[in-house]
Parts: sequence; structure tokens; C-alpha cells
Amino acid sequence: MSSTRVIKANGIDLFIREAGEGPLVVLCHGWPELSYSWRHQIPALAAAGFHVVAPDMRGYGQSAAPPDVAAYSIFDTVGDVVGLVQALDESKAMVVGHDWGAPVAWHAALFRPDIFTAVAGLSVPPPFRGRGKPLDLLRQGGVTNFYWQYFQTPGVAEAELERDVARTMRIVLGGRGLADPSAAMFVPEGKGFLSHATSEEPLPGWLSQTDLAYFTETFRKSGFRGGLNWYRNIDRNWELTAPWQDAQIHQPSLFIAGSKDAVITGLIGAKRVNELERVLPNLTRKLIIEGAGHWVQQERPGEVNDALLTFLREASAR
Repeated sequence: MSSTRVIKANGIDLFIREAGEGPLVVLCHGWPELSYSWRHQIPALAAAGFHVVAPDMRGYGQSAAPPDVAAYSIFDTVGDVVGLVQALDESKAMVVGHDWGAPVAWHAALFRPDIFTAVAGLSVPPPFRGRGKPLDLLRQGGVTNFYWQYFQTPGVAEAELERDVARTMRIVLGGRGLADPSAAMFVPEGKGFLSHATSEEPLPGWLSQTDLAYFTETFRKSGFRGGLNWYRNIDRNWELTAPWQDAQIHQPSLFIAGSKDAVITGLIGAKRVNELERVLPNLTRKLIIEGAGHWVQQERPGEVNDALLTFLREASAR
């Protein structure tokens, strides 16, 4: 059984789910998710002999949500994970991240190889620091309606997403009935992020009414601003990470994604997945799960758990 508590790390309160004893594994969720997103991984990893800790990340759920947009840079979010390891009286950890949690995991391994001995990323490939700020490059490429851009102005996306939180979570997590999921990443002019939703889709088999109710109730209390502030640091993160231009992550690494995940099927994502070894010279496995979408650890927990356990066992035995 996992337990929950609030722990102070990096100067803020982090709500964590925790189970097991053994080598420390930290699980970092993405947007718009929670530590609850790891509900299938926590007991499996704990049963296999790991001390598993999954926080509600900064700005989410029952963790602190600083009001300042600048408090959500990659330095702050990685700092939380470093602080969490220290607060648990540990000196080493293996780190796993999904969606926005993946950049946190990759950068934790990049910034602090002395702490993070192995890293796994789900859905989002490791950092390829490009030739310019991401939002600038989108504009230069003629793109003005990508969801990252829609999320930039404080208050706009919050108002849309918070209008009916149950509907928001159902659409974002449960799917939109689109033949091409990548279409949902573009916001039609004058419309909102949720405007692609065609109808009230039935919940996918992996998302129960109980699961949906938990996400809904939690985001109803917290709102969406904390999570959206991560997106408002995209260009700033590019500036801050200049010292790591072309740096590699040398720890053992694992990449997992669903074959139907729009993050890896687009032009940029597909190229990055094909070039993982450029950044990850010690990549142990690249697992693309056929038929799975973006919420891969919830959709296909058996396959994800098997891959994680194999990887973590080998990494902890080194």
C-alpha cells in the first residue's frame, strides 16, 4: 500500500505518494496530471524492491503553486526533485518522467549526474537544444496557433479549462474522437484548446469514472494556472540551458512512448525519436508500444511496468 504525506523540498511543500523500500525511484508526472497518474507503477515498483516516490509536481494538486510565472523554470522543477531526494535523506536516485515530467527527468540527469544514476523518459524525447527559442522558431515557421502559443497569455487558457473541469479532463485525458490526434495540438483562430472535441466520447477502458472524478476534483480545487506556467517558461528554459548546448546524458537511459502519441508522430518528434542516441549514448532500450497514445503509463501499465522494472533492476545492480 502506498502512503501520502507533504514534504518540504527546495523551499516549497510537495505532496508525495510513497511506497516500498530499497533504491529510490522518483516518478515525475506531466500536464494536466498528478502523482495519481502513476497509480499502476507505484505498487509494482514497490513490490519489486524499490522505494518509489511520486510527487504532485510544483503547481499541481496538493503541492505548492507559487504565484510567480518565473517560479516554474526548468531550474525550479529540477531543483524540486533534487530537494526531494535530499529531504528523503538519500544521496542517489533513479528518475522517471512522463510528458512535462520527462524534461524534468532528462535535465535532472543532465544537471546532476552525481545524484541521478539512471533516467527514463516517457512520451517526450530528451533535450535537443535547437538554434533558437522554441516560440520564436514557431513564429518564424509561420505557426501561430500551436497550443504552446495559446497557453502563453495568463488567464486565457485558465478561463477555458476551468469553465467545466469535468469536461476538460474528460476531453484531454479521454480523447477527442479525432482521426489525427495531432490536430488537437493546434487551436483554431478565435476558438479554444478544447474546440476539437467532437462529441461526448465514451471513456477509454484505461480511465475509470473513479479516476476521472479524482482528476476533476483535484483540478477543481487547484485550478490550472500552476501547470500552465510550465509552458510560459519554454523560451526562458532555452535561455537558461545555454551552458548545456550539445551536452549528452551518459547514465543508463530508457525511452518509452505510444505509437499513436502525437508528440512523437509529428515531424519534429519523429526526428528526435530517431536520433535519441545523439543525446543518450547509453540508451538501453527504445520501446514504442503499438496502439498506445500519449497517456502511456496509464493506458498500457503492464508493458510500461515490465520495461521499467527490467531497466531499473539492471541500473540499480551496476
